[in-house]
Amino acid sequence: QFRALAPMYYRGSAAAIIVYDITKEETFSTLKNWVKELRQHGPPNIVVAIAGNKCDLNDVREVMEKDAKDYADSIHAIFVETSAKNAININELFIEISRRIPSTDTNPPSSGKGFKLRRQPSVTKRSCC
Repeated sequence: QFRALAPMYYRGSAAAIIVYDITKEETFSTLKNWVKELRQHGPPNIVVAIAGNKCDLNDVREVMEKDAKDYADSIHAIFVETSAKNAININELFIEISRRIPSTDTNPPSSGKGFKLRRQPSVTKRSCC
């Protein structure tokens, strides 16, 4: 339903996390379509992460971890299995993404002191009758 709006969300993004449910094979198939769309319409240097959610439900797994990892490797994406319910590998996922996002700071401060804010003089416009 909202697929047409998707490019608006990832335009200019530094990273994308595409999530599938390890207990539903169809979500993994759908994930591949999202990856194709992201590669076609997203930024060329976007960091892609694939997260297999619900790893706490291993007994009803339909998507094998090796299959998902092999796919992620084939598209040069980060791969991790997570559990949003039990907070498994959530922090690790974001840490790995932050490591791979290229720095946009071309002139970092050498002293580590940061920068100074200066107030710009305000321009008052007056009109006369």
